[in-house]
Amino acid sequence: MLDLLAQTGLNAVYAASYISLVAVGLVLIFGVMGVINFAHGELFMAGAYVVVAVYADMHMPFFLAVVVGLLFVGCLGLLMERALFRPLRDNPLGGLVASIGFLMILQALASMGFGVRMEFIPPVTQHVVWFTDTISIPLARVYVIVAAVLLLSTLWYFLKRTRFGWALRASAQDPQAAELQGISIAQTAKIAMFIGAGLAGIAGTLTAPLVSVNPHMGHSVIVTAFIVIIVGGVGSLEGAIIASVVYAFVHTFVTTFYGGVIADITGLSLMLLVLIVKPTGLFGSADRA
Repeated sequence: MLDLLAQTGLNAVYAASYISLVAVGLVLIFGVMGVINFAHGELFMAGAYVVVAVYADMHMPFFLAVVVGLLFVGCLGLLMERALFRPLRDNPLGGLVASIGFLMILQALASMGFGVRMEFIPPVTQHVVWFTDTISIPLARVYVIVAAVLLLSTLWYFLKRTRFGWALRASAQDPQAAELQGISIAQTAKIAMFIGAGLAGIAGTLTAPLVSVNPHMGHSVIVTAFIVIIVGGVGSLEGAIIASVVYAFVHTFVTTFYGGVIADITGLSLMLLVLIVKPTGLFGSADRA
């Protein structure tokens, strides 16, 4: 029994790692731009398909595919910022609707380019890290965990210790005051969109060999990300990370012992409970930032 609990805990750490990357990216975009990006799950999907194209089809090194995925999806984010969100900066509802349209476009492009079938990517490595004779974790999952820790630590340093990071935080807290101080809202929006989209893309690239890749794989990811940011507090990066860990552990343990359907219901129930007790989320405030 203890071995099963420990193994489930390792699985939960892996789930928390990629969920936190997606959720933090979504929170960063909302915090700086004030728009809910419903296409964020499709950015995760786009990163996975970069691995299909570069690693599986072209037989290039996997970590090169990861870098290409990060840059490609980051540039997709810049395209969204310039073509969709900037013209609709004063119309959050319009930006939301535009992101839904972009979601459908990305799904259609993926279906046209790769088909609607599920893609199973060759494993990156067959190595497994063994803790005991019965407790182990595939090395490919360790890559996801390590990448999440490094990327989120780097993001924390960027936001807390660099001028661009201070500008992003100022734009999120009070855009008008930040603009009066000479901060370009357009520039901070570009940076936020590139980083936020890139985090979703790299989560997709790293998990692609571990899941079945298909044009609709972003749906479950975006639902999970929304649950996480609501539980953690809309606009709170720290809340998104902590809520990702809580959600991943709850969902993984309930899945192990009671099944996936019960786990999904439990995750939604957790969100509703938090909203009833603290409508702004665990770490949220009444302000948007």
